[in-house]
Amino acid sequence: MDAARLKQSWSVVAGHGDQVPLYFYSTLFLAHPETRQMFPTNMAGQRDRLVTALGHIVSNVDQVDRLVGFLQDLGADHRKFAVRAEHYPAVGEALVATLQHFLAEQWTDELAADWTAAYGLVAQVMMEAAQAAEAVNPPWWVAEIVAHERRAFDVAVLTVRPQYLLPFTPGQSIGVSHPSVRSWRYYSPANAPRADGTLELHVRAAPGGAVSSRLVYGSAVGDRIHLAAPVGDRLGLRSAGSSDLLLLVSGTGWAPVKALVEQVAAEGSRRRVDLYVGARSRSEFYDSDAMDKLASSYPWLTVTYVVGADVHRPGEFVQAVDRALADGDWRSRHVFVCGSDEMVSHAVRTLVQAGYHAGQVHHEGLGAQWYGPAWRTAVQQPAAGDTSGGGHR
Repeated sequence: MDAARLKQSWSVVAGHGDQVPLYFYSTLFLAHPETRQMFPTNMAGQRDRLVTALGHIVSNVDQVDRLVGFLQDLGADHRKFAVRAEHYPAVGEALVATLQHFLAEQWTDELAADWTAAYGLVAQVMMEAAQAAEAVNPPWWVAEIVAHERRAFDVAVLTVRPQYLLPFTPGQSIGVSHPSVRSWRYYSPANAPRADGTLELHVRAAPGGAVSSRLVYGSAVGDRIHLAAPVGDRLGLRSAGSSDLLLLVSGTGWAPVKALVEQVAAEGSRRRVDLYVGARSRSEFYDSDAMDKLASSYPWLTVTYVVGADVHRPGEFVQAVDRALADGDWRSRHVFVCGSDEMVSHAVRTLVQAGYHAGQVHHEGLGAQWYGPAWRTAVQQPAAGDTSGGGHR
């Protein structure tokens, strides 16, 4: 298997843009119509995932250690789409047909052998990971909505109870899907693990978001939803050791940070925690009652609300990080940043410019929440920097 040949041929194919996934899925569904039910009705996001995943796999084909971990996570995660071992050959056939179509006269027997061997390895790693995951977690948990509160026109806070325990650590994200929607969206529970196993989810309806809109506008107490295994470790407290914390949040980015605050309370440490919550207007502080209650309960926690828009200064917008840095020097602390892509990017860039080092600034990767934080971390380059409410970042 020639890695350089694989990379060069993929660069040619990828140059055809959206036509590549369109041809691939058309080929797959025509040859194997039973696979269509595994995918969402709207395939736009799915097409992006295919190209992104293939690009990542090919670009790292000569870095086996890095690639294997990504494929293992992907294989285990794909169980929630009801992907089984017998589906992999069908995908391989469609992939080879797609490559041959776009490479045209550049397609050779050598390339056919390279791609067949490469896909065989990918499929083997993913299938083995899926099989191993069966011994640890189910493909998904069924959970009942036991509370549903609309906090704003487009924001709801849900409490859900899985039919049996779903283990997670604060800062992780879990996949969420409604049975009527063949899509998944990732959300961070807004609580540390509870004795009764319930999870609190903060959801902002995204424009065109099938899952988030269904959860906010089309769900009620008693409804059942599906939850997938937790992923991600970039927002966990372990990386911060016993350091004091500076927490910068906006929007539903408050959810995982709320879980971290509960964890600090449970561990009984002597940490100092300063929380800065940013919003464009006061009406966007949808969970301020909970924030105020936490601040009044724990003397080690200080909450500062930052309203970005100032009627006396039109055109100016102050973010949480700007106010925090104006208030003091926090370089002895670990900083957790959670909010929209724009907010996170601005905060991280500002912190780096102010002398904070990368190891003390914690945030998830940027971009649409396809498979969750682990996916974004793997397929994207590190950035200095779901705004839509799918997750909190």
